[in-house]
Amino acid sequence: MNIRNQLYEAGIQPGDTVLMHSSMKALSTDMSPEDFLSDLMAALTEDGTLLLPALTYDTVVPGHPYFSISSSVPCVGILPKTFHKIPGVLRSMHPTHSVCAWGAKADKITRMHIRDNTPVGPNSPFMLLPDYDGKILFVGDILDSCTFMHGIEEIVNAPYAMNEEMIHYTLRDAAGKYRKKKYFTHNFKGINQEYSRIRDILTYPDIKTGVVCHAACTLIDAKKLKTAAIERFNEDIYAFVSFAQP
Repeated sequence: MNIRNQLYEAGIQPGDTVLMHSSMKALSTDMSPEDFLSDLMAALTEDGTLLLPALTYDTVVPGHPYFSISSSVPCVGILPKTFHKIPGVLRSMHPTHSVCAWGAKADKITRMHIRDNTPVGPNSPFMLLPDYDGKILFVGDILDSCTFMHGIEEIVNAPYAMNEEMIHYTLRDAAGKYRKKKYFTHNFKGINQEYSRIRDILTYPDIKTGVVCHAACTLIDAKKLKTAAIERFNEDIYAFVSFAQP
């Protein structure tokens, strides 16, 4: 199975900046997470940049508000857990919504995240993607996991997404230095995230589909998604959520 060719057929190009949301189970392959990531990095080449969410919202919580850039384990699947330990991979500084990155733009796209005090603010690697003509790759039917959309919700001040009070966190950087910082956090209580509705606002070539291993995949132009999602939010602020039944 030539994964590089599959990635290229899906729209990835050497030198691209790609944020991947992934389901190892959906790949249905005997490949190890390390081998899959190695093939993906080889497809992007050293001129490209690969990013994976390294979210820790399940473990870095108000009752345990401590984040370590080196030892806080991502809670969003085996591929992020594997990626953050690969030599040369950098991680942005955020207690719950950090991002790991490898490649040519890894330092530039991760270094400013510490400036934000919201989950997916303007300095987060998620929201810097459009500045680098970035793409978002979904491996598996997981569009509802589009963290990028949380950043758009912050831009349009969606009324359902955030807690009003800030939480104090202690953060430890790669050099072992500690700092304390206050952050707003998400609150989606009673809300279902319906980000698969992205398919309704984008058309080819801004959204492309393909297959990686045995998983259906979707590739999205981050800049085009940002523009289209803001326009849709301006029409209906609840366009990408539904309300859970009591």
